Amino acid sequence: MRDAFSARILKRHEVSYRQCPECRLLQTEEPYWLDEAYSEAIVAADTGLVMRNYFLATKLAVLLYRRFEPNGGYLDIAGGYGMLARLMRDYGFDYYWDDKFCPNLLARGFEVDKSIQPFVALTAFEVIEHIHDPLAFIQENMGLHGSRTLIFTTELCDCGEPPPKEWWYYAFSTGQHISFYQRKTLEALAERLGLNFYSLNGLHILTDRVLRTGLILRLIMGRLAPLMACVIRRRLGSRTLSDHFMLMDP
Repeated sequence: MRDAFSARILKRHEVSYRQCPECRLLQTEEPYWLDEAYSEAIVAADTGLVMRNYFLATKLAVLLYRRFEPNGGYLDIAGGYGMLARLMRDYGFDYYWDDKFCPNLLARGFEVDKSIQPFVALTAFEVIEHIHDPLAFIQENMGLHGSRTLIFTTELCDCGEPPPKEWWYYAFSTGQHISFYQRKTLEALAERLGLNFYSLNGLHILTDRVLRTGLILRLIMGRLAPLMACVIRRRLGSRTLSDHFMLMDP
């Protein structure tokens, strides 16, 4: 890693940022401030949480329905309050939640220990920018949950050099974003893991499958995704009501 710049984190810690000249991974120095940064698992400044989960769920529903097993089991790791898992169950998918650091508020009753593993795929939305060793994180979760597919999101900084300090995704004031990726970084991760890498409409995929990612899929995962998700919900049958009755009479 080579020194890139330094910045003030949480308005009090002067932190060095370093970049790998080969894969272009940009990271902070060893993040000693994380206990302070995670006094709340989800910061108040994340005002896009609800809208982000809604739109990502529509794209994900299309992807899983068209390229994976609609009736298989899925797990959202580092799933926050459980919003994504709940939305995906509402669309008809057998989805579960796991998070070591955040309470499950919206997908209660569908924690990972109540599922049947292995999972067809894992999801991790807005997670890997919080991880200082992404390779170990991915290997651990794939091994633990018996899946060779991870679908995730993170903002890419495909400009070669580190973005200017004004880039909003650094989130210096929260101290939670500590790793930043380029497409080259994710391709290098895929190579180390022996997996294929795809990027579709903001969703990144590491998988041992060979996926067809043509124009039609990109189109229906774009502006048509909310409409397509409604069609999928009708075909699969939403789990909203059946989950309600199951939880009322466990």
